[in-house]
Amino acid sequence: MNRVYKAFKDGKHKCLTLSYDDGKIEDYRLLELFKKYNIKATFNLNSSIKDSKHIPQNEWRELYKDHEVAVHTMTHPTMERCSTYQICEELIEDKNNLEHIMGRPVRGLAFPNGSYNEEIINMAKSLGFKYARVAGDKYANICSAKFFAKEAEGPILLGDETGFGMPQDFMHWLPTCHHNHHLVSLGKDFTELTKKQYLYMMYVWGHSFEFERNNNWEVMEEFCKIISNRDDIWYATNLEVVEYDEAFKNLQFFDRNEYVYNPSAQSVWVVINNEKIVELKGGTTTKLS
Repeated sequence: MNRVYKAFKDGKHKCLTLSYDDGKIEDYRLLELFKKYNIKATFNLNSSIKDSKHIPQNEWRELYKDHEVAVHTMTHPTMERCSTYQICEELIEDKNNLEHIMGRPVRGLAFPNGSYNEEIINMAKSLGFKYARVAGDKYANICSAKFFAKEAEGPILLGDETGFGMPQDFMHWLPTCHHNHHLVSLGKDFTELTKKQYLYMMYVWGHSFEFERNNNWEVMEEFCKIISNRDDIWYATNLEVVEYDEAFKNLQFFDRNEYVYNPSAQSVWVVINNEKIVELKGGTTTKLS
């Protein structure tokens, strides 16, 4: 029987995705950096907040055209303090508004103020959201993993304990780090991961206005220089990661892994017997041997 491993797009084993909130005017500069270094991100926007600190909505479709736009609620409330009716309105109306402005489906969510509970998660699922970025990040886990590895004089732990693992549940998606949590150092660690029997993902989050407030735009510039244009990294939006994972799970293997049918529209890549990278094109059956 063939041994089949999931791979990212084009057979890669690492993925970088980023998530930035609020749509303030500092996004202009952040987007220029991402364009310069060919990096993709998700931008989480509030459709009912309109002032001079935020990018005008009539610019959103063009400005964010190469990236994903996701829900951050209409008015940025602390969700756990809201009534069920208000929570529903904040989610679905922001989704409707963003879809109208952008002219494309919106299926992602980042909770404002890091406030959520299981009832809100279940509500978001019922409203058609495919993922939700929750409060915090894995930075503390990463520090612990490095500390214990150093104490034991052993290798750095693999998988999610390093902060570079895939989420078990995209509706409770915890990022790797905020950009103020040793971003450049973690970026270097990420580029040095070479074991192809694992899938690695680095997920960075933050707010573009923080770079201006903290006067540290050089952190993102240096990170982009280190991490960009590498042939072993897939650069994706949050939703692209989720949709690719769905497409892989929809693959239909049969005849003892000799064949696979891909019912999805998009291609999926797999590694056969640790040797051969195979593209499984949408709507086709592929012989794997």
